[in-house]
Amino acid sequence: MKYKKLSQWAKDNGLSYNTAFRYFKNNQIENVKQLQTGTILVGYEEHNMSNKNDKRVIVYSRVSSNEMKENLNRQQERLEEYCISKGYTIVKSIKEISSGMNDNRPKLKQILEEKNFDILIVEHKDRLTRFGFNYIETLLNKEDKQIEVVNLLKNDNENLMEDLISIIYSFSARMYGQRKSKKKAEKIIQELKNK
Repeated sequence: MKYKKLSQWAKDNGLSYNTAFRYFKNNQIENVKQLQTGTILVGYEEHNMSNKNDKRVIVYSRVSSNEMKENLNRQQERLEEYCISKGYTIVKSIKEISSGMNDNRPKLKQILEEKNFDILIVEHKDRLTRFGFNYIETLLNKEDKQIEVVNLLKNDNENLMEDLISIIYSFSARMYGQRKSKKKAEKIIQELKNK
């Protein structure tokens, strides 16, 4: 068995050092030892590191607003723990604060353009998108990639309320934007007529 420092193990698994250290403190890492100097080493079998059956995953966590930022961090930790327990290799762990109805999320776009992963891990379907989940799944399947939804249970009342709020917000923003554009266009036309 070979050993590597906890910091390298964390990096190889797409985790922050603090998260890895917490796993160490909670005895959640196998084959680990601490030297008298305080250095933490994690043991591994060399053939496991080059196993072609290893699944490379991207963890995607999302919440709708800054007020839910604490929930976002807990969501990410739960997903990372899930991946480690399944033996997945975490390539990236990405957090985003944006509405599930927003079709212009830069971090989600970054994931969809990424080539170096096999599975996209999300906690609930609506964490990926409010609408069009099946379209995204179909496109990823064409690239030999999958979406793995960790929690398929639904809280329909909560989801319906969030959807309703998102729809109202989206339409309000569009209407306000259209009015602003119309006023701007009218102003330009008036200025042209005056000249």
